[in-house]
This record gives sequence, structure tokens and C-alpha cells, in this order.
Amino acid sequence: MDHVDRNLANALRETADRLTDGARYEWGHMGRCNCGHLVQTLTDMTDIEIAQSVDYQLDEWSEHAKDYCEGTSSRVEDLFETLKSFGLSSDDMRHLEHLSDRRVLSRIDGRPTLRKNDIQDVSLYMHTMADLLEQP
Repeated sequence: MDHVDRNLANALRETADRLTDGARYEWGHMGRCNCGHLVQTLTDMTDIEIAQSVDYQLDEWSEHAKDYCEGTSSRVEDLFETLKSFGLSSDDMRHLEHLSDRRVLSRIDGRPTLRKNDIQDVSLYMHTMADLLEQP
């Protein structure tokens, strides 16, 4: 496992634990949803700073990821470039927002689907994603 994967795995676990410990969670808010909380961990940005970075366009992360295009010099591009440096693609962000990556879900016994706005399911997904990153 390389340094990037280890940092991302640690950030996923830290985020999952913070969520289950009672961090303010709001699936419809760019800075307080599944991806928003991971971005907080990776960048030390606050939920408000994250919303500012996308000019308060409070779309889903999956929408921003779909619209993301390198070379635009926009704030959202800067944010996605930072996430890329941690090993996260725009596809990873879409999957994290909707808890939908089949590689992650296949490692969760008896749970073919998870609820994207349930803290326990988000935490389980993040811990499982971290375990997957640590596999040789």
C-alpha cells in the first residue's frame, strides 16, 4: 500500500468515527454530507468553506463531479485537484456520496445496498472502503 492509500484510508476511518461520534450531518449540504465530511478531514476546511468553494451551489457532490473539468481554473477544480492528490477520482466521489461502489458493497456481508443518508451506513461504507484500500 502506498502513502496516498494509507492517508486516504486513515482519513476515511477518522471521518467515519467523527460521524458516529455525533458530528453535524446533513446529506443535502455540500460540507456536511458523506463527501463533505471526508473533504473536511482531508483539507481541514470547514463545512462553510466547502460550500464557499463551490460558490454555494449546493448540488450533490455527484453533480459537481460530473461537471468537473480540468483546466477551468474554478474553485471546484481546485478542490477536485486536491482530492485527486489523495487518490480520489470524481467517480470515487460519486460512489461515496451514494454509497454505491460495488467493490466496497461486495465486502459488506448481507447488505447489498446502503442508505446514503444514514450515518451508520456511511460509517460502515467508509470503514469498508478503508479496508479495501489496505488490501495488497
